[in-house]
Amino acid sequence: MTATTPFPQDFLWGVASAGHQVEGSNVNSDTWFLEHLPGSMFSEPSGDAVDHYHRYREDIALLADLGFTSYRFSIEWARIEPEEGLFSQAELDHYRRMLEACHEHSLTPVVTFHHFTSPRWLLALGGWEGPRTAELFARYCDRVMAHLGDLIGVACTLNEPNLPWLLESFGIGGVAPENRGSVPVWAAAAERLGVDASTVAPFQFCSTEAGFEVKLAAHRAGTAAIKAHRPDLLVGWTLANSDIQSIEGGEELAEKVRRGVNERFLEASRGDDFVGIQTYGRTVYGPDGHAPAPEGVPTNQMGEEIYPQALEATIREAHRIAGIPVMVTENGLATEDDTQRVDYLKAAVECVASCLEDGIDVRGYIAWTAFDNFEWVFGYGPKFGLIAVDRETQERTPKESAHWLGRQAQVRTAQADDAEVSRAPQPA
Repeated sequence: MTATTPFPQDFLWGVASAGHQVEGSNVNSDTWFLEHLPGSMFSEPSGDAVDHYHRYREDIALLADLGFTSYRFSIEWARIEPEEGLFSQAELDHYRRMLEACHEHSLTPVVTFHHFTSPRWLLALGGWEGPRTAELFARYCDRVMAHLGDLIGVACTLNEPNLPWLLESFGIGGVAPENRGSVPVWAAAAERLGVDASTVAPFQFCSTEAGFEVKLAAHRAGTAAIKAHRPDLLVGWTLANSDIQSIEGGEELAEKVRRGVNERFLEASRGDDFVGIQTYGRTVYGPDGHAPAPEGVPTNQMGEEIYPQALEATIREAHRIAGIPVMVTENGLATEDDTQRVDYLKAAVECVASCLEDGIDVRGYIAWTAFDNFEWVFGYGPKFGLIAVDRETQERTPKESAHWLGRQAQVRTAQADDAEVSRAPQPA
């Protein structure tokens, strides 16, 4: 009997990383700049990270050996254009070698052009509220495509442009421009940049309407620049979409957050080749705001409920609203207990299978994250990685979750191949 599977032959099975979180010494970026300011919201600096910048060859080979068919990583604008108008041939060549390594190991490279970090000089020009940002991002995309475009498998313009609005619903960030000068970190940033604090607008912390318009304009201008080089290349952006739910008294707030964080960005995705969905759990609202995890339920390292079923809800929401193919570009669990992670991944993969069985066009499942790495404001505490890293020696140790998901990639792909053969016309 031929095995049957809802997963198509070309379904991408992978893991993800982001340049600043794994490469190390991203010294020309706005994030590095913010990490070292007085009053920084970052619990520790990124430093050498896991030195993926120098170790990418063995890292990519390891991912292939584990059985994955795709690797999502970001290229760093701050490395490629460290000063406005100055493009580094050496850095473009570096990322070309990364792409070549992916192809050597039969990994489809899913490339994110902007994963939270921008050049420091862009922050001085108004960051993600600046009037020139969209055109400058498009120019960067054009230069990247001219040098790397032939090797990119899938392109993601911006990573999680909607995240600041989700964080704002938790009371994190969301400082109005006129009030930024009263916040020590923004005041310090403005002083060192020589600008007014009201103009300091980093990507991760920008939740104004001006920020929404600039991000949307940058996504569209970047998409056009990418398509000018490769009309056939799949291009989309990736969204931080939680499964928004409510308990009694929280319905109105939940609807407001759902509208501002999920729905309007999905509506803006219409016409793209796909939308990346990045879901970690559900967010429940009550009459007093965010409701804590129910008593007694398993929680992750941050005290959040472990709820993998959220992924199915956000895939279906994206399909219903955007009406375009979906790719799971991040999904994972912060835990020191890898058996929890394996169980989480099993449930998440079944969520994807359920959506495929109902005819939803899901193109891939890419877990977050390849390596235990720098998790932004949380530093190196949360462990999302499928591969552990000893940061004293930089030794990599795959966890059982890496082996399990890699086996899924191989088994499900083989099943899809068998199914395709069984459907092929047979000789008379």
